[in-house]
Amino acid sequence: MSLKVLIADDDEGIRLVLRKALKNINGAELVGEASDGEELMKLYESVHPDIVFLDVEMPGKSGVECAKTIADINPKTYIIFVTAHSEYMTEAFELYAFDYLVKPFKVERIHQTMERIKSAGSDGEAKVMHQIIRHEKGLEKLIVKNKDGISLVDKNDIILIQREDRSTVIYTDRESFTTSESLGELEAKLGNTQFLRSHKSYIVNLSMIDKLYPYGRWTYVIKMKNTRTDALLTYEKYQELEQMFSK
Repeated sequence: MSLKVLIADDDEGIRLVLRKALKNINGAELVGEASDGEELMKLYESVHPDIVFLDVEMPGKSGVECAKTIADINPKTYIIFVTAHSEYMTEAFELYAFDYLVKPFKVERIHQTMERIKSAGSDGEAKVMHQIIRHEKGLEKLIVKNKDGISLVDKNDIILIQREDRSTVIYTDRESFTTSESLGELEAKLGNTQFLRSHKSYIVNLSMIDKLYPYGRWTYVIKMKNTRTDALLTYEKYQELEQMFSK
């Protein structure tokens, strides 16, 4: 398994240490280096790394600010803070940092972190997921992976799903679940019998549609039952819906 790694630190010496250490780690592929926050985010958006070694204090956009943005774009990214200041540790882990390296650190410490990352995505996790899926297969559950772990959501309880702040949010009448999975991935899991991809940013539960209102020339607003959150419906999907319910 190849892991794409991005390094961000305004200290060239630290970047050199990380660069050399990563060269000796099987499966680690260095895809870029940045010396400030703005440069980091541009690189992140272009190379989509699996792992980011990130200095807390950098010129311009700080490491903490970058970590918040990265976690919003893709919560699955492994963030490893690298800093000389241990007082940032609490805030770092609140941002779901995978690890925290305090300068000066030994090269062995980087190897340990990388091994932990490899283990986190190993067969052990796959086996656990397989057991959950096998157990819940007949119960109409949607398995949702997010920052806090794994949630099992009853499909019948789902009202709508929408893209929101670079994440996907699943709404039920009691709570919501945020995941990094795309609408396309969830659409494939849910099927098209009960759910409709009404718009590029929405999936709706057909049984939970209450009313439709025109919204511009080619779009409609869908009022859903048991929630104040609305969805959008394209004209093309409106025709599909009309045909579906006229049979």
